Amino acid sequence: MNLFSSSTLSALEKGLYGASLQQRAISQNIANVDTPNYKAKKVNFQKVFDEALSNTRLQAKRTHEKHIAFNRSQGSSPVETIRQTAYNHNGNNVDVDLEMTELAKNQIYYNALIERVNGNFNSLQTVIRGGR
Repeated sequence: MNLFSSSTLSALEKGLYGASLQQRAISQNIANVDTPNYKAKKVNFQKVFDEALSNTRLQAKRTHEKHIAFNRSQGSSPVETIRQTAYNHNGNNVDVDLEMTELAKNQIYYNALIERVNGNFNSLQTVIRGGR
């Protein structure tokens, strides 16, 4: 029996993974704010979420090649490059104000997930100690 394989902890782990990807993308964007022709990156949370769901779904056996596959994961990276815009004269499209806002939102999201993980571990600790 594995105490740490609960679906709640698994979902929280996937959320933390998405938040860390977002943090890296935002950090790269801010670090390259003055780099000519640099294009901002963003994390597509829908891809991260779909991938997390596809990993937890039941697998079904396909009896014919024309049947629709249950696992819809594309295997592509959830980090996308935004190429449609250019805010600066040098071809760079990083908006520092937007990135700082996204950084603050991501930090709040990450902290909320960490609080939830801590709550789960505190509950386990209470059970182990016999309710004391």
